[in-house]
Amino acid sequence: MAVPSVLLCSLAAAAVLAWLSPDLATADPVDDARLLAADGDAADWLLPGRDYGARRFSPLDSIDTSNVKRLVPKWIYQTGYAATFQTSPLVADGVMYLTAPFSHVMAIDAATGREIWRYEHKSTAKKLCCGPANRGAALGYGKVFVATVDARLVALDQKTGSPIWDRPLATAGGDERSEDRGALGQGEGALKGEVSGATGVGANSAPLVFDGKAIVGVTGVGYGLHLDSPRPGAPLGAVVGVAGRFGRPGFIAAYDAASGQEVWRFDATRPDWEGEFAERTAYGVPLHRDVAAEKAAAPDHKDAWKTGGGSIWHAPALDPERGLLFFGIGNPSPQAAGESRPGDNLHTSSLVALDARTGRLVWAYQQTPHDLWGYDVASPPSLFDVEIDGKKIAAVGQASKLGWYFVHDRETGKLLFKSEPYSPQSNMFRPPTSEGIEIAPGVAGGVNWSPASIDQSAGVAYLAAMHWPATYRARTLPAADGKPEVRYFSIEPATSGMYGLLTAIDLKSGGTLKWQTRTPEPLIGGVLATAGGLVFSGEGDGDFSAFDAKTGEKLWAFNAGAGVNAPPIAYRIGDKDYVAVAAGGSQIWGFRQGGAVIAFGLPD
Repeated sequence: MAVPSVLLCSLAAAAVLAWLSPDLATADPVDDARLLAADGDAADWLLPGRDYGARRFSPLDSIDTSNVKRLVPKWIYQTGYAATFQTSPLVADGVMYLTAPFSHVMAIDAATGREIWRYEHKSTAKKLCCGPANRGAALGYGKVFVATVDARLVALDQKTGSPIWDRPLATAGGDERSEDRGALGQGEGALKGEVSGATGVGANSAPLVFDGKAIVGVTGVGYGLHLDSPRPGAPLGAVVGVAGRFGRPGFIAAYDAASGQEVWRFDATRPDWEGEFAERTAYGVPLHRDVAAEKAAAPDHKDAWKTGGGSIWHAPALDPERGLLFFGIGNPSPQAAGESRPGDNLHTSSLVALDARTGRLVWAYQQTPHDLWGYDVASPPSLFDVEIDGKKIAAVGQASKLGWYFVHDRETGKLLFKSEPYSPQSNMFRPPTSEGIEIAPGVAGGVNWSPASIDQSAGVAYLAAMHWPATYRARTLPAADGKPEVRYFSIEPATSGMYGLLTAIDLKSGGTLKWQTRTPEPLIGGVLATAGGLVFSGEGDGDFSAFDAKTGEKLWAFNAGAGVNAPPIAYRIGDKDYVAVAAGGSQIWGFRQGGAVIAFGLPD
């Protein structure tokens, strides 16, 4: 649906809303009390992870293992944009709120798929650092909040879609320095593709609403050069890192929901980011670092933290009782090239806990010190309880790119356990070579940004993982024509041998694997588990499938025509239950793109 302006869209939408349903037009605003009670609200999906614990588990059970084979599409909504589609919709009082690529926002009738209003976002960026994807909106206080590709936070009227305020998070596509594609030439096969992304700044994660604030982070810092494959429709050709100073520090910040004014900010990198020059990870795995060389170079790179990167790729999880906010931070800048940023590069590639009301650091656990491999902490953490030695402990778990599920004490950050590997691991933390070394997981992970689902009562975590190894090379372009030597690194994903791994992890046994189901395509997009004993997940070939939560057996599938690479949700309207998912694929993964949201239910 094309509209001439936001104003006309909003006026028309208000009329459509009133005509469509009096109940929808008079729905109560979502307030703090309702968000705090979201875990017990079976009908709605009010937060990015359904509840503040980001467990993405639905208590709805009318769609179950006995009848899932009868599941059919109930409606299909077309956004009108065929581009990388990663949204996780929200549902409140019969209305679905979803974001489309390029940060457009729509409200639709969750029972019929009919559009109520639409907000068309007008980007102010000179260029986008890292594609059009957006992962969802937030609801609260009569507003819909969206963080945008051009690094802005916009508050819309929940009933009409009219903008209420619009605040810059940072300057996107401005004067910040990015890696220079021209300096690299076309000498190596991995460098022949066109640039589809580079270090910059944007925002694509859903905000989190809490205590009168909208909390959100920026992305794209430390992104590195992303080069398309020279084969049309193929996945990413290579990620390239160049030594130097690119971008800025990443951050997460809280903004007053009424005015948009910044309340607090936490920067991902700070002057003390060199740390202790760890030779092993905190969980004991060797890092194969030349610490002596790093320490010798450190005096020449004291200011490297000022362009240190550390993107925030997801909405945080929240423990309201303890007032703690949990989220992951991405890799340092520059991507892959470590010599211009000696030290551990705190707090990049870390799981972090903050005081939710002040932004003060409570603890940080770095999964990958001095990250050279792109091992962002990209998948959102989840909150649950575990029992260890007869004692119940409030825990936070995170599905890593490394192939382990990490479980920590929520209050202290102490590692309670990490799971058995859920994806193959080889040459872990090995540095690049001129000939190239194959590493697994590759730059895509283990688990990438895909959110997990936690069945707290069963003590099981369900993950969408992958095996996609990568070849890692170090290269030097000699000085020539008055230009200095250029050192760069390429991480080239394998063109064969990749596959997906839908995985169930037993949290009661310290992280053993209950089952795994292998899929032809790498799994990217996330999972939904339900009280009906089902696990839903999608694939890049367009299949959206339901699996038995106890065994991993595939019970049902529907082909959506475009890649299903977004997290599913579940909700109830009246006495009818629905499962909905975006089908729009992904450019970076080479999956067919589209622009549909499909809701499924049992036949009437």
